[in-house]
Amino acid sequence: MPNPALLIFVYNADSGMFNTLADIGHKIFSHESYACALCAITHSYFRERKEWRHFIESLPVPCRFMHRDEFCREYPGQQEKLPAIFKVQGDTLRSCVSAKQLETCDNMVLLKQLIMNSCIRD
Repeated sequence: MPNPALLIFVYNADSGMFNTLADIGHKIFSHESYACALCAITHSYFRERKEWRHFIESLPVPCRFMHRDEFCREYPGQQEKLPAIFKVQGDTLRSCVSAKQLETCDNMVLLKQLIMNSCIRD
């Protein structure tokens, strides 16, 4: 029986309380230069958007969410620009949505379509 796929969503932000607070401040006061397009769409200033949570729960594959520092520790050889979405199948990790694609995606509807077309239906 083949291993089921897994989607890994990697935010372009580091983990930890200090980093979270710094991210919130950056998002509020300098939104146009905020470095994580994925977070900008999926989260409000303080929490995950309900529409996003419902979408993730509806996907036919398990999903994992990681910060940049966590991802770099677990996948030290990975050089993909972040944020990005990866698909893991067996021992193979591949990008299914790149940072460039996320940068051009400016709303939840487009993001969900991108994920369905690039990560689920491929």
